Amino acid sequence: MSGDLDKALDAVGPRLRALRRQRETTLADLAAATGISVSTLSRLESGSRRPSLELLLPLARAHGVTLDELVDAPPTGDPRIHLRPVTRNGMTMLPLTRRAGGIQAYKLVIPAGSARKEPEPKTHEGYEWMYVMNGRLRVVLGEHDLVLVPGEAAEFDTRTPHWFGAADDEAVEFLSLFGTQGERAHLRARPKASG
Repeated sequence: MSGDLDKALDAVGPRLRALRRQRETTLADLAAATGISVSTLSRLESGSRRPSLELLLPLARAHGVTLDELVDAPPTGDPRIHLRPVTRNGMTMLPLTRRAGGIQAYKLVIPAGSARKEPEPKTHEGYEWMYVMNGRLRVVLGEHDLVLVPGEAAEFDTRTPHWFGAADDEAVEFLSLFGTQGERAHLRARPKASG
């Protein structure tokens, strides 16, 4: 049993590093969010510090995952997926995928009343596809300033300066597929009916 425990604890460091990198968070940002020093976080990720419950709880909260996910606990037989929302800059992100790497899917909710924010376009590596479900989404993309309504989608290279927010005083809900390495969303269309 202790061999299994040691293996599980040894795997925590690489998992913590992968989660932090996947979320494009620095050790300093994570230290500020958790109250754990940068040096302790670094030693946890490298495996030179053994993880404890006092360290894992704030890290699980900061990454929006369960303790089971951090330590790769065996499944309990419960088929339900327990997704943990993460709130950043007033926007709630609900991860819909759990695997590291590849295309990540999120449901995002921008609350009502956030339309007064001044756009601050950013760039980063990746490719994003978004689909509006409810509300009106303002998307600033390079020199374009667009409003997407329910049923509309946009896709773009995230190296183009971009920003998105509510277009008016109503809440906005949309789906986002994001690939850190520039993976594009591939949609299969039905062949045109002959005749």
